[in-house]
Amino acid sequence: MKLALVTAVLLSSIGLVNVANAASIDKGQALVEKGNCVSCHGAGLNAPILPAYPKLAGQYPDYLYYALKAYQVGNGNPQYGRNNAIMGAQVQAFSESDLRDISAYIASLPGNFVIKK
Repeated sequence: MKLALVTAVLLSSIGLVNVANAASIDKGQALVEKGNCVSCHGAGLNAPILPAYPKLAGQYPDYLYYALKAYQVGNGNPQYGRNNAIMGAQVQAFSESDLRDISAYIASLPGNFVIKK
């Protein structure tokens, strides 16, 4: 009986943690606008101003989060970090929560990725 109660409490607390850490698309939109991401990634984050800049709209949120986090880490960790002076400077001021919000917002945008099967 005690084991079932402890298991139920643990499982319900995991659900509460996920709700508390849920990303906010609205906050992400505000952060993207504040960061002026469209200046490089273009309208809707889907029309880069140069071919070297990626289309971001509609990308998977986990991929976006880890890419942004890697830019934050930078070249200090060659196994995980990404080295790009512009992106590295852009993401330094953002918290973990901010990066998740940004990723959720960008993932919610309509994109034109082609997935090969």
